[in-house]
Amino acid sequence: MNRDNNRKRLLEESFDICIIGAGASGAGAALDAELRGYRVALIDRGDIAGETSSRSTKLIHGGVRYLEQAIKKLDLAQLKQVRHGLAERRTVVRNAPHLAHPLALLTPVFSWFEGMYMSVGLTLYAFFAGQDRFPKGRWLTKPEALDKMPTLTPRMHSAVLYYDGQFNDARYALALAHSADEAGAVVVNYLAVTGFERDGSQLKAALVQDQLTGESFAIRAKVFLNCTGPYADGIRLMANPNLDHRIRPSKGVHIVLPRETLQSDCAMLIPKTADGRVVFAIPFGDNVFVGTTDDDYSDLRHEPLLEPAEVDYLLDTLRPYLAKTPDKSQVQAGFGGIRPLIESSRANTKTLLRDHEVEYDAESGLLSLLGGKWTTYRLMAQDAIDRVGERLANPVKGSTETHYLVGGETYRFEDWQTLQQRFSLPTDVCQHLMQTYGDRAERVANLLTAHPDLRERITENQPYIKAEVIYQVRQEMAVTVRDVLARRWRLELSDWELTAQVTPLVADLMAAELGWSDQYRTKQVATYQALLSSFMMKAGLVSEPTVATGL
Repeated sequence: MNRDNNRKRLLEESFDICIIGAGASGAGAALDAELRGYRVALIDRGDIAGETSSRSTKLIHGGVRYLEQAIKKLDLAQLKQVRHGLAERRTVVRNAPHLAHPLALLTPVFSWFEGMYMSVGLTLYAFFAGQDRFPKGRWLTKPEALDKMPTLTPRMHSAVLYYDGQFNDARYALALAHSADEAGAVVVNYLAVTGFERDGSQLKAALVQDQLTGESFAIRAKVFLNCTGPYADGIRLMANPNLDHRIRPSKGVHIVLPRETLQSDCAMLIPKTADGRVVFAIPFGDNVFVGTTDDDYSDLRHEPLLEPAEVDYLLDTLRPYLAKTPDKSQVQAGFGGIRPLIESSRANTKTLLRDHEVEYDAESGLLSLLGGKWTTYRLMAQDAIDRVGERLANPVKGSTETHYLVGGETYRFEDWQTLQQRFSLPTDVCQHLMQTYGDRAERVANLLTAHPDLRERITENQPYIKAEVIYQVRQEMAVTVRDVLARRWRLELSDWELTAQVTPLVADLMAAELGWSDQYRTKQVATYQALLSSFMMKAGLVSEPTVATGL
């Protein structure tokens, strides 16, 4: 993906569809539309998956909570959502096997009855999943559970094991956008919609401003599709000020702890909390992500941040399930996202369904894809592009169910050994490259042929190497240091202090590749390190900037 070339095409061409928002649903819709033969533009005011789509729990699932509520309340809408999710998780894993895989989850229980209740529920969960090649769960004895996760509390009676999927959300969205780009779509990040041109009341062009250069121009298209998630009402009202609000944003946060918290490759599901939520503790690389919360959120102008009360709540939620609860000083980072829940009469955000809707505004002609969740992104995109085909009077059947994403088609994890033989890279680096870039890993390593110094690690105890930064700039449209450290790598999610330490080196590599001035490079470093410092202080993890990291 080349931003300059794509941006030039936006100025010179007109499109069948302009998709606003390059998160899961927008990137998924762009790929779907391009594969149907439509001319597609995909834009985002920030980076690809720069908001909600990079801040999920990293699970691909039908929704255990939804199944329980569906059965208790005989709620067919929630049951339908579970079935959709379970059907789609197979496709999510199949189409990008380097980025998604099955994950074992343990649910500790404290009585025979509780274990039986959970076992019956998870048996139903497996039944609705059908023959999807995910391993089958079972009820574990206490010794079996402790063998799989030694840090569990000895007070438990037993544990129930089941399987869902895990994935790298930001890179999955990037793979969707990259795949759409390679199919012919014009993908450009950091373009903010500021208004619309009209033919009568109908939209005919989106007015956009380049967030990197300040330049403004128009993108002409026959149909505009709003895929901006929790920010959808902003675009809807820009197109038609008379519309009612439809989105009720909900904030969810995670804390990040050392992997030793669980000492396991299994995740943990905490099925009930004091306020009726479900919380997960999930291994991800060298860390454990614990979350999430679920609270109304109204300040859409600012990024949702981890706060001290949320840190305490998640640590307190862990306490009954572990032999030793981690201390607040062990929290290395955190992240927050905003769910795009569709407004309804339900009492609170915890009871709102996360199913989706494709809304058509006859006054302006705008289509908006509302609600939904990561697991069902492909169905959401398919429904939206079906509606686009109707508006274009050119319906074409979608084909994304069996379409491999960039990096996935010939991926085999064991090929890391071939990579090691050819390029003499350390084992952890080769495995990281395979799991991050899939069958494109060799393209990253090929950069070492002309520039052997690019084999150097960014930091001693992590597998990231300098060549990746160059590849991400050239092939993955990374244009800021945060694009690299937060999304193409996930370092910002796992360790704020370490991220601050490596920021200058990453900025140096990007500056050389992108031709940044010394002043611009210095600004990139200072701005990002200040942001990381604000995260730490807002979460109550430090009371003042940390000298050791240069913050």
